[in-house]
Amino acid sequence: MASTIGVLGCKAPLLQDRVCISRTIECLSVRENRVCFAKRFCAPTPLARISTRSVHRDQLHPLQTTQINAMGENAEKKTEEKTETEAKTAEYSASMQQAMGTTLEYRHELGMNYAHVLTDLIVGSCLQTPADADKLKDAGVGVIFCLQQDPDLAYFGVDLPAIQAHVKELDGIDHYRCQIRDFDPYDLRMRLPVAVAQLHNAIEAHKGKTAYVHCTAGLGRAPGVALAYMYWLRGLSLKEANDRLQKVRRCHPKLESIKAATADLLTEGSKQVVDLKWEGGPKHVEIAGLDVGWGQVYLQTRLPMEYRQSENQWILRRELPVGRYEYKFVVDGVWMTNPELPLSQPNREGQVNNVIEVTDTAQSGASKQLREQLMQEDADLTSEHRAKIRAKLEEIANSGQW
Repeated sequence: MASTIGVLGCKAPLLQDRVCISRTIECLSVRENRVCFAKRFCAPTPLARISTRSVHRDQLHPLQTTQINAMGENAEKKTEEKTETEAKTAEYSASMQQAMGTTLEYRHELGMNYAHVLTDLIVGSCLQTPADADKLKDAGVGVIFCLQQDPDLAYFGVDLPAIQAHVKELDGIDHYRCQIRDFDPYDLRMRLPVAVAQLHNAIEAHKGKTAYVHCTAGLGRAPGVALAYMYWLRGLSLKEANDRLQKVRRCHPKLESIKAATADLLTEGSKQVVDLKWEGGPKHVEIAGLDVGWGQVYLQTRLPMEYRQSENQWILRRELPVGRYEYKFVVDGVWMTNPELPLSQPNREGQVNNVIEVTDTAQSGASKQLREQLMQEDADLTSEHRAKIRAKLEEIANSGQW
């Protein structure tokens, strides 16, 4: 028996009495050779109404059959794309949770999301299409400040050039980019001064407008840059800024990175050479964390250790700035700590890492004391500290280097 297809009935004769497959009608689903239409897209009575009348497929014009098949193929393609995006989102969230020690999740398939932290500062997730720029412009945004790297964009298929091109077509809004590596506390620390300097200049150039700071999920890098900006230039203590942020957006900024970057701006200190070791035996040993971050789902960043047969040890020699670093050994593909070396306290997920404190013996006593003070949980800045930071940020903005 031939299959049947739901069609439109009409009080007035339709052109050539053909089935109405109109661009103004949305195909909601195609199941078992039946087409379901959304009522809101059908012409109102008396022009047309949904009829229970059925016709055989062989009664349709070939073009009508082709259109119905295309609708089904498009619906199937959209379903596949959504499923693929959801799978990537789950993979990204799992990687984020492991790297950041958080239970937060990111749902890319739900679109852009954000929250106002200050009246002129928004923190959020990435723009996914050029149309998102229109939404931000309508919300009073004059600065779009992107922290994503190219691998971040490629993973979710975000066409940044198309977004930037569209922003250029809009009046009163500009796009800026300052790349920071995802899930990497050290990279955040080292790039914060440049990011905040550029953000401050952009905000100053768009007085009366709002700045939209985003990374991929809007849960790590973007909150970190926003907090540093509020801490260094808007007169809030780091705790006050974070409390304000957490009230409007649950996120997981690396406060230790912000404190370390603050100390870097206010104290002197040179890099120090450190050696990390693992006793011989394995075929391959790497270091994760330290100053290269924990890696992303789409980009693994690990430091290979060198095996020295004469010592029967795997060794990594690394030059690091003053500070505290967490890391793990990856031994023949298995992540583990060395219990004979200093260990961190368990994070929210109960994860423990090895930790190393890098100090500069040549650093003055006053600098050491100030750094220790700035790394405390209740650390705050004096007006003199903020003036010094502002002057350094101006230098960085002019030179583009830190």
